[in-house]
Amino acid sequence: MHALDILGDPVRRRILELLAEGELSAGEIGEEVQREFGISQPAVSQHLRVLRESGFATVRPDGVRRLYAIAPEPLEDAAAWFDPFRRFWQPHLDALGTELARGRRQRRLAAEQEPDAAPDESDTTDPQEE
Repeated sequence: MHALDILGDPVRRRILELLAEGELSAGEIGEEVQREFGISQPAVSQHLRVLRESGFATVRPDGVRRLYAIAPEPLEDAAAWFDPFRRFWQPHLDALGTELARGRRQRRLAAEQEPDAAPDESDTTDPQEE
């Protein structure tokens, strides 16, 4: 099965997103995925099996639990498949980065030009002194 076939399923993508944050037990994955997608525990197990058999996830026993972790190699292969197509979106992402940096710079310069909000002590007079 091609990497994009694996990643084409939203449940499997979500499982990989969860695993990207760190190792999780099958039960933890199942609870989250069942809640989000409304699927059964056996369906979650099937998705975990596909991820494991395709090399996207690893599993290790921990007592009675099975702990899953992400395997980066197939994701690297999928990313490499996209390389010839990056030219279609990379200039747009670069332009977005430039605009974001420009906005941060403008806000920083504006903040530097604003006078302090706190009044200068030398400019205040005590009303009782008048």
